[in-house]
Amino acid sequence: MPQVYDGPPGGDAARRAVEAVWRIESARIVGALARWTRDFPLAEDVAQEALAEALVGWSRDGPPRDPVGWLLATARRRAIDVFRRRSALDERYAALAAGLTEGETAPAAAGTEHLPWDPDRIEDDVLALMFIACHPVLSPEARVALTLRTVGGLSSEEIARAFLVPVPTVQARITRAKRTIAAAGVPFELPPADERRERLGGVLSVLYVIFTEGSTATAGERLLRPELAYEAVRLCRTLVVLVPEEAEAHALLALFELTAARFPARTGPDGEAVLLEDQDRRLWDRSAIRRGVAELGHALAGGRGLGPYGLQAAIASCHAAAPTVGETDWGRIVLLYEALGRVAPSPVVELNRAIALAMAEGPGEALALVDDLAASGRLSGSHLLPGVRGELLARLGRTAEARAELELAARLCRNVTERAVLLRKAAALG
Repeated sequence: MPQVYDGPPGGDAARRAVEAVWRIESARIVGALARWTRDFPLAEDVAQEALAEALVGWSRDGPPRDPVGWLLATARRRAIDVFRRRSALDERYAALAAGLTEGETAPAAAGTEHLPWDPDRIEDDVLALMFIACHPVLSPEARVALTLRTVGGLSSEEIARAFLVPVPTVQARITRAKRTIAAAGVPFELPPADERRERLGGVLSVLYVIFTEGSTATAGERLLRPELAYEAVRLCRTLVVLVPEEAEAHALLALFELTAARFPARTGPDGEAVLLEDQDRRLWDRSAIRRGVAELGHALAGGRGLGPYGLQAAIASCHAAAPTVGETDWGRIVLLYEALGRVAPSPVVELNRAIALAMAEGPGEALALVDDLAASGRLSGSHLLPGVRGELLARLGRTAEARAELELAARLCRNVTERAVLLRKAAALG
């Protein structure tokens, strides 16, 4: 592990050192501890205790030569203390304590048997950690919080800031999640092969939720939360390495890369939203686009056709390939949304299909689709439907109706930057 300390002993430098190690290595640390103790909640608890000790010890002495080994050995001693308290004569404690002396602060440097973790088990540990954090016994909110905490290495404060909820709420979700996992007796292991594909869908869904919130924030003052989106990208890259045979994992990463490629052009100097037709496409990240196209190719190579994430990635690739909005292959996008509506039907998919149809064939037929959606009530309370309906009405010259719809959308929208765009469009109608 490279040295991360950047100054003499002190609180700020130690905190930065601890944060850097934890952000990079948290999944491996917690995964190794969970396999070692066979107790996931305990592993996460003692890892956090080790972090607290590091903040004190590293502030005083500077970080050790092997920061990861120091954290792991400290956490192991805390786990041993827990087992000792449970039963001084417990055979499990005796087995765990064998070979670890009270004074040990880091594993020996020589020999793979002394590494902080078995290098042949790292991938299994991290993958098992993902499956546990996204276990079906947990609520969707708990899965997101636990994934960001244990796999992503984010603090409760960072998670709370990203989702605009109080820190105690995040802490309570994580605590309940660990208690639920313990009560359900969830083992720290990979699911059997016949269950893995089904359970993988839950992992992908959590990463999708994290990225979506980062790419278009549901509330707050910022349109984007790139730090959250890029964390989802990082976790998805890890997942693809661990399960290279899973086409939808590649497809999800493709969607993330192609969508994140447009981030630099989506906001202006003051953070204001820049609409797709006004974006300077020279600012788009061409390296991310190439990575996304390559991942989409991996997804297609499976020969089973594209699933929900693959179809969304294909839509994003159409945008990435177009020099302008007018030159975009809107007809293909309409067909892709139709396919997406069959494999993963939702009112938002139908609304997006209507937008693409309006671009391909004009607003008339698209408005009929949107009116059907409005009549169904499936997007009641969302700002998305009146926002799209207002746009279509404006294109049809029905100005007063369009303005009323856009103003309604602005009242329903919880994102300050997005609301400003809607109000600006309404004002432009006179």
